[in-house]
Amino acid sequence: MSRILLTRQPDDNQRLAQRLSELGVQCESLPLLALRPLDDEGPQRRLMLELDRYQVVIVVSRLAATLGLELLDRYWPQTPVGIDWLAVGPASAAPLTDYALPVQLPDDGQDSEALLRLPLWQAHFSRPDLKVMIWRGEGGREHLAEQLRAAGGQVDYLELYRREPPADLALQLTAVAARGVSGIVVLSTQALEHWHENAGADWSQQRCWRCWVPSARVAAQAADLGCHDVVICEGADDAAIFAAVRAHPLKD
Repeated sequence: MSRILLTRQPDDNQRLAQRLSELGVQCESLPLLALRPLDDEGPQRRLMLELDRYQVVIVVSRLAATLGLELLDRYWPQTPVGIDWLAVGPASAAPLTDYALPVQLPDDGQDSEALLRLPLWQAHFSRPDLKVMIWRGEGGREHLAEQLRAAGGQVDYLELYRREPPADLALQLTAVAARGVSGIVVLSTQALEHWHENAGADWSQQRCWRCWVPSARVAAQAADLGCHDVVICEGADDAAIFAAVRAHPLKD
């Protein structure tokens, strides 16, 4: 039976694999990104201590939410009021909801463009002193901050973790390919780059795997790298991936 390679963090892969088993799908787990929390140093501490000066906080991943809330607990016995909390999708929103924060997220997509379509920005863009804090990993896409700055806002990043390729990724890719993998779920451009770089000489075969991606932007990069069987999931959460795999199953 054909297998799908899940490439998020182990707990996320296990949860999604259990869901996909309802479709009779067998999965392998191999994170394409090793996520290393950054030390709580000067910039992080300074930004968190100034949290009450921001009108909007945007959280772009579940890990960013989890690590950011740990800092919030450390520096703020009571959460500052008057902040709009935004999340890219259900996964990044979940820790905020569990923390009892009134999080908002778009219902027409799970990316920067969908966030910018939220109605609340109309009121915020009329402010002369708009300040937005983005909780994220080190580096990453700049589109959201660029658009907010163009609208007159001040944007600061609270960078909470670093993404690295796992040390033995190339060997593990060879191993999972030998176990019959013929599909892969890749949920960011950086994960896609790590896959491509570590496939090495096997890329000519691995690029033929069916590749489920979260957005047209990631799909375009996959196509540029030579992937020709790409399915857009319309999101990066479990429900979106499950629906896409069900609609576009692998052939045995």
